[in-house]
Amino acid sequence: MGNALGYLYGKCCKPTTDDDSLGPHGVSAATVGVSALAHDLFNFEITSQVPEGLGRYVVSSRKAQANWYRKILEAWKQAKPPPQTAEDASRLVTEILKRHQKADVEGLLSFYGLPLPHTLVELSTEAPPDSLPEGVLFEFQTLPVDPKAVADGDTITVYVSTSDPVVSSSVPREVNVAAVKRAKARERKDYTKADALHQKIIDSGYRVLNIQNEEVLARKFRIRLRGIDAPESQMPFGKEAQEELLKIVQWKSLKVLVYGEDRYGRCVGDLYCNGVFVQEAMLKKGLAWHYVAYDKRIVLAKWEKEARQKRIGLWASSNPEKPWDWRKNNRRE
Repeated sequence: MGNALGYLYGKCCKPTTDDDSLGPHGVSAATVGVSALAHDLFNFEITSQVPEGLGRYVVSSRKAQANWYRKILEAWKQAKPPPQTAEDASRLVTEILKRHQKADVEGLLSFYGLPLPHTLVELSTEAPPDSLPEGVLFEFQTLPVDPKAVADGDTITVYVSTSDPVVSSSVPREVNVAAVKRAKARERKDYTKADALHQKIIDSGYRVLNIQNEEVLARKFRIRLRGIDAPESQMPFGKEAQEELLKIVQWKSLKVLVYGEDRYGRCVGDLYCNGVFVQEAMLKKGLAWHYVAYDKRIVLAKWEKEARQKRIGLWASSNPEKPWDWRKNNRRE
C-alpha cells in the first residue's frame, strides 16, 4: 500500500450528491475526479488490474492499459506532494503518457472526468506588487474565506480583522462594547444574551469569527472582482464560474487591492491568493469576460483571447451571451 495513495484516497475520495458533470465513477470532475484515479491506482498496486469499463474510452489493449497504470503509479508515488486537484492529476498523466496515442491519453482523462490537455492553463505565480499600483485606495489581508461567501464568479464576501490598520481606526464604539459584553456573556454561559449581542454586531457590518480556536472581531466587505464579468448564476457556465472561484479561494486568506466602490456598495478590487492573480485564473479558464467597459488593461484582454482560441469554458460556444446583455434583457418587464 503506497502511503501517498492511501493518504490521498482516504482524504479525498468522498461521494458527492451533485450529479452534474459526473464521470463514470460518479464523482464531480471539478472537485474529486482525482480521488477516483487515486482509488484505482491503489487497487492496481494490490491486484495489478485496471478498472472495468476503461476499454470503452481508450483504443489500446488491457496489457497496454496495465503498462500505463504502472507508470502513473510510480510517478504518483514519487510526486511531492501527490496530485490533489484535477489539474494536477491531468498534468501528471499527460506528462507520463506523452509518447502514447492522443486518443488513449484523452480517453483515460475522460474516464476520470479530468481536464483534457488543451484545456489546462498556466497561471502566473508572481507576488502582488510591494508598492501600491496607481489608483489603489487601500489594501487589506482577509481572514480565511468561507465557501458560503462566494456568490458567483465575480463577487465574494470577505472579513478583515479589526486589528488590520485599514479597519482598526473606524470600528464603531458600540461594536467594540458589544463584542466585550458578548465575550462576558459566553463566559457566564448566557448564550441567549451572547447571541443577541452578536446579532447587533452583525447588523453593524461586523462579525465574531472563530479562527483556529480564537475569536476574532472582523469587518465585512463585499468584493467585486475588478476588470472581469462572469456569467450570471442562471446563465450557461454561471455555476461553473462560481465553483471555480470557490475552488481558488475557499479557506484561503486573500490580499485585496481596492480601487473604488460600485453603486451596490461593493469594493472593486484585484484579488491575490497564494501568489495567484484570481482574475487571471478566471479569464484563462474561460469563465469570465474581460469587462472592457470598466477596465482597459491589455493583459486582461490577452488572457481572454487565449481562452477564446482554446475554446475553453464558455468559449466552447461560438457566440456566448454576454452577462451585461443578459442583465439588460432580464431587467425588462
